[in-house]
Amino acid sequence: MSSIIDVDQLKKWMEEKAENMTIIDCRFDLSDPTWGEQEYKKGHIPGSIYAHLERDLSGKVGEHGGRHPLPDDQEFETFVQKCGITKNRIVVVYDQGGAAFSSRLWWMLKYAGIEHVFVLNGGYDSWIKAGNPISTVEPNITPSSFQIEKNDRLIAQYHEVKEVVEKGKKDVILIDSREEKRYKGEFEPIDHKAGHIPGAVNYPWMEGLEEKQFAPIEKQKRRFSSIEPNKEIIVYCGSGVTATPNVLLLNEAGFKNVKLYVGSFSDWISYKENNIETN
Repeated sequence: MSSIIDVDQLKKWMEEKAENMTIIDCRFDLSDPTWGEQEYKKGHIPGSIYAHLERDLSGKVGEHGGRHPLPDDQEFETFVQKCGITKNRIVVVYDQGGAAFSSRLWWMLKYAGIEHVFVLNGGYDSWIKAGNPISTVEPNITPSSFQIEKNDRLIAQYHEVKEVVEKGKKDVILIDSREEKRYKGEFEPIDHKAGHIPGAVNYPWMEGLEEKQFAPIEKQKRRFSSIEPNKEIIVYCGSGVTATPNVLLLNEAGFKNVKLYVGSFSDWISYKENNIETN
């Protein structure tokens, strides 16, 4: 079953499944961390609650772990409980369009053991363009007693990536999801080093989109057609956010063994001994 739904599907579920559904607004701007929450207060999809990338979907930044490390298990479990989410509850996540931030939460919830998580294609922009109503009411949520059951098959730890690089493992593909000029080390606006993890190939996450919506699945399959389907795939970006649309789309395209390196490039370069490549 696809993890991507469109506006019409969401509207139908809101009419038929409202009592068993949670909608979460993930709008965010990396250059202005207050923007998304302010926009949510101005108007949001009715019934939705807000999740802040840095407050709810990230932990404390340390020496290692990257710029957007995962929150610790207890913190995220508490967040999920406050959202009223249970293991079998339907969860729909959206952002402003482009799905970088909603895909981050999609992946986190799947990793935590939530089964029915869906990303709204085109996000809030598509909802508005379709002429749908918005609300400024923040809903009252009954907390759940959900307990995290981590699916470790979805995550790649630093030591796994290190082993892939050092041993030159051919059965694992490293995918760098950043734009090409960052991958090549020609431009780096955020991190203190430029380039990519040795051996990684570049599939910019933006190339999976058409006007802030996911391109059709057949185009995604062609986009990833050079990847052998039986190989393990480890996806990263700068800090484990914009890699997640690629994780989602690889799953949609039929790849079965896809992991996210959450710390991503910003974690990799936090170890001074690690090499980087530019090309």
